[in-house]
Amino acid sequence: MMQPYDLYSTYSIAACDLDAGELGAAVQTHQIGVGSRILWLEPGVGALVTQSLANIGFGPVGLAMLAEGVAPKSVIAGLVGSDPNADRRQLGLVNAQGQAAAFSGARCIAYAGHHVGAGYAVQANLMTRPTVIEAMRDAFETTTGDLASRMLAAMDAAQAEDGDLRGSQSAAIKVVPNRLGVPEAQRYVVDLRVDEHAMPLLELRRLVKMRRAFLVDNKGFAAFAEGDKAGALALWEQARAMSPEQEELPYWQAVKLAEFGDLDTAATIMRLALTNEPRRAEWIDLLYRLDAIGLVGAPGNGAALAKRVE
Repeated sequence: MMQPYDLYSTYSIAACDLDAGELGAAVQTHQIGVGSRILWLEPGVGALVTQSLANIGFGPVGLAMLAEGVAPKSVIAGLVGSDPNADRRQLGLVNAQGQAAAFSGARCIAYAGHHVGAGYAVQANLMTRPTVIEAMRDAFETTTGDLASRMLAAMDAAQAEDGDLRGSQSAAIKVVPNRLGVPEAQRYVVDLRVDEHAMPLLELRRLVKMRRAFLVDNKGFAAFAEGDKAGALALWEQARAMSPEQEELPYWQAVKLAEFGDLDTAATIMRLALTNEPRRAEWIDLLYRLDAIGLVGAPGNGAALAKRVE
């Protein structure tokens, strides 16, 4: 039996960036934990959003249909045709080829509607004003940058039109690679949720910024593993500049350098991690603990780095 907290009424977007090879979806609502039920994505298959007295079952079934090659409009026809309460449902989806479709039942809570554009669908219900859909469309189509940036712009535009009649409480965004066979560990480019917050979109933007820095940091580690130390250092510096509040970034960069014997550069970067860090002593203690189990290369590297920054 569906409970009141399953009856998500909200605004969202499902989108595809064929050039970047990404599928994504984003949502905001005035209910707790919207990201756990509304967004459904499968790499190389599609992205789907189900909302407005949501039929959560539309998510897995819709993705399965897309995986079988069913066109988005036909997916909607099948899902809606199987649901006796379809007139209260709303959904939007896009497949791996960038074909999109959306549906808004006649009994969705006003103001409700949707728009299907090239490679995306936006949908909203229980909106304060009927201008939300147009604002989302315009923002997504005119914003430059990666798919996450464009979807966040659509979300912000909806909120600028006062969005949900009740206000805002939770938000989420997901981006996956638009290719099949993605390893589970690489399934999500972005997978972030703000389950309860006074300004969830603002908080979500902060988290997306941190995630971007993490992805650049990962590229640095990949470059280092391939023997491109100069490239790694440049990428690591870029990551630190993108998200200076993340002490984890310079810390583990320094550990990796120490592992391969470059204690001077490691110490320089480690000091960045520990500047104004209230748990400085604990982070330094961790170097000794890592050293003890051989995670800083040759025995004593961790201790040597700790002594340089103590």
